[in-house]
Amino acid sequence: MSKNEAFSRAKIDALLSDVGWNTTDGRSVLFEYHLPDGTRADYVLFDRRGLPVAVIEAKKMSTAAITAQDQGRHYAKQLGIPFVFLSNGEEIRFLDADVDAHSREIASFFSQEDLERRMATRTVRRDLTSVDTDRSIVERDYQVECIDTLCREITHGRRKLLVEMATGTGKTRTAAALIKRLFEAGHVTRVLFLVDRITLASQTLDAFTDHLRGYPSYILRGGRQFDHAKRVTISTLQTMVNEYDQLSSGYFDLVITDECHRSIYGQWSGVLRHFDGIQIGLTATPCTVDAKDLPDPEDGLFVRDTLRFFEVDKPTFSYNLHQAITDGHLVPYRIYKAKTVKTAAEGGFEVKRGELDWTAMDAQTKAEFEELFDGGDTIVVDPNSLERRFTIPERNRAMVREFRDVIDNGYCGSDGVKRLPQKGKTIVFAVNKRHAETLATMFDQHFADLKPHSTTRYADFVVSDLGGGPTPDAQTIIKRFKDDEFPKILVSVNMLDTGFDCPEVVNLVMARFTKSAILYQQMRGRGTRKAEHIGKAGFTMFDFVGVSDFHGDDDETIPGGFVITTKPASGTPTSRSLLTLDVHDHIDPASRDWVTLDADGRIVRTTEHDARAAQLGLRFEAWFETRALSAEQERWVRMIKNRIEADATEIDGFWDYDLDEHPFDRMGGCDQALRVFGGQSALDDLLGSLNVAVFGPDGDSGKADKKDQPRT
Repeated sequence: MSKNEAFSRAKIDALLSDVGWNTTDGRSVLFEYHLPDGTRADYVLFDRRGLPVAVIEAKKMSTAAITAQDQGRHYAKQLGIPFVFLSNGEEIRFLDADVDAHSREIASFFSQEDLERRMATRTVRRDLTSVDTDRSIVERDYQVECIDTLCREITHGRRKLLVEMATGTGKTRTAAALIKRLFEAGHVTRVLFLVDRITLASQTLDAFTDHLRGYPSYILRGGRQFDHAKRVTISTLQTMVNEYDQLSSGYFDLVITDECHRSIYGQWSGVLRHFDGIQIGLTATPCTVDAKDLPDPEDGLFVRDTLRFFEVDKPTFSYNLHQAITDGHLVPYRIYKAKTVKTAAEGGFEVKRGELDWTAMDAQTKAEFEELFDGGDTIVVDPNSLERRFTIPERNRAMVREFRDVIDNGYCGSDGVKRLPQKGKTIVFAVNKRHAETLATMFDQHFADLKPHSTTRYADFVVSDLGGGPTPDAQTIIKRFKDDEFPKILVSVNMLDTGFDCPEVVNLVMARFTKSAILYQQMRGRGTRKAEHIGKAGFTMFDFVGVSDFHGDDDETIPGGFVITTKPASGTPTSRSLLTLDVHDHIDPASRDWVTLDADGRIVRTTEHDARAAQLGLRFEAWFETRALSAEQERWVRMIKNRIEADATEIDGFWDYDLDEHPFDRMGGCDQALRVFGGQSALDDLLGSLNVAVFGPDGDSGKADKKDQPRT
């Protein structure tokens, strides 16, 4: 044996000891083991009965371990065993000769117990396709189809699989039925189910206790030992990050990751990569969109990292919200849109020094306002900073009053139809802890007449540690909201966005804006579950912040909508205190309207809108025939037509500043359009001609004064 190979074997001995192997007892690990054909295996590992379970082929550190895979396979065949390890002391590779064509890199050797379990399953392993899915766990055809697809891929040797299923379509039940099928077929012996919050771990345990009675589950809590007698370990990502290095890579045969945040596929992926198990990701997030098209960079990174980790370009199986609503498994929804004047202020809203009551301010607040005004009489406040840097109590009261009024009296939309939302359980999404406390108190006061007693909480709030909390007894409050008559309204900050299952929720109130398409879909998903026992035929989303416009509310065209960009007031200090603007605010009547959605989640246009869009479309086509355009110019012009038709009842002209909004912003906006059309003068001539032809003599009415203003 060369000096290099001896050094390599010393490191291999240490790696075996790390996972519990006794390399000196003369029974568990034997070296230079003589084989029937006269060759010798570097290492043979034995179970506690003295039977061989695996071979290790050692190479010197300068030689890649993978070069020994055929040699290792030959040694294993001589012993009649399937398991082969290859190592040069630096890397470890594993090959299951019954299944694998090539070896794969793993994080550690398997322990003796892990190899014994894997070997034992060989005596009972069955073809996955011959085992039926338990229809008492999953009843819906798409759930069975998902399981069949995953089992077929596993049979083909796939070890990384990604499932996209809309919120409320039964991901946990589907996972339970898949786990049972894999257990019954002898393909797995231990399962890890990862979640990102302890509340979701508790919900999963309840579901698995009901559906996997023969395969006991438990929740791993921080600082506690693994329960080796249980078959399914449920853990938060945060707990597993601190505990996983206690186990060998062979401990879990199957790892399911349920909606864990992006870090699990990025900086914390070591948890997943440590275990040599089949990896299955469950997500409600569409992973087929182009990451660069998502407005929130974190969304793009999540999609990119997820697809990269699972080594796919699209999910292995997909069942989206549109399909679920069309098939009747989730309820449809409609949106009531209304903004306060301050919320809707494009470019920010002015606050004058004289509007503020300086006598009511403490010294710190007064100093911060003085710094903001900087000797002037007016500051401009970015609406996006509300509830983060500033708060307007009257704005919050206006939203609460509007909700009560529409719940009690309904609202007649621009299409002439009066709609009345269903009264019942309501989730309100707030910005932070103070905002949640404020809204909960206001809702409670505005619904005081419906409380059986003054001490009853009609509205309550829960806040995570990420939202300025956590709220004491948060789980008790959530359970009370789900199980008891009161509270009817629960205001949430980062607590009910994902994984919260309460079918009785009939209203969602968006008091928090988010650029994240992923978070928006998760929030919206809290209302999609069916609840026939309360006569729930749909749910209503009250959008007071314009988040549904921003995201277009269409899974197929994420992000959709248009983006309003505003500049924060210059000189804003970085203090964390919240400054109260005790100024008037109210719902803008012009902003009130209903948005009705079809079974595909697309906006249903009114007859008036369709007629106007058709009229403008015909005028556009007549104008288009007179233009000589390049292919790239034609593409831009066709998109302008789509925008005009989409906004048919609201638009009276199209100008260059419109090119900085969706969908043109994704193509480079007006700056790119100037290049495409040959400069400002040429672009002005084109749009001027279009406006005259499409909108008639008054096509530029109300816009001409803006045409010559400098772009910002």
